[in-house]
Amino acid sequence: MKLGFALVLSLGLCCLAISRTSAAGDDFKLEEGFTSLFNGKNFTGWRYYKELLDTKTETADKRFTVESGVIVAHVGTGIKDLFTVKDFPGNFHLKLEFRASLKSDSGVYVRSSGHQLQVRDYIRRGERKQLKKFKNDDWNELDVILTMAVAKCYCNGEYLEDLPVATKSGGIGLQAEDGKFEFRRIRIKELP
Repeated sequence: MKLGFALVLSLGLCCLAISRTSAAGDDFKLEEGFTSLFNGKNFTGWRYYKELLDTKTETADKRFTVESGVIVAHVGTGIKDLFTVKDFPGNFHLKLEFRASLKSDSGVYVRSSGHQLQVRDYIRRGERKQLKKFKNDDWNELDVILTMAVAKCYCNGEYLEDLPVATKSGGIGLQAEDGKFEFRRIRIKELP
């Protein structure tokens, strides 16, 4: 009887510890010096071409929506772009997480009229085979560090490319191109 009770108590404490660990793992905290570009509720601070989206949760054509704390780029016709209202003229460190559906294709603009970093379902598209930490159908972290007109780009800490950025100022942009794509935890730290 005592052994059975001890076993049940041990299992109960183990399950409690696992559930607390899982919940703590889901609690995202903004790193020191970073500013969030997405509030997780709506498109405040974002524009869709010339339209300011403010408190909207979807674009008029429904190509981009906000769902459960995530910006979703939906399947549609043609390439569509969503940009921050604020421009970033100086050096910065941009971080975000993305989740790509099967063989999907998207992009992140480093300054609105600047070059685009191709963000894709790399492995299943047969691209970027050097990425060993890429997670299919799961969240991957993108790091873009812009200094002196060159953006060093990383996925889950693994090097992607050096992206030249010729424009002197512009917003951060997300692209809807092919397949469903999701973005979250979009944040920036302006650098000297």
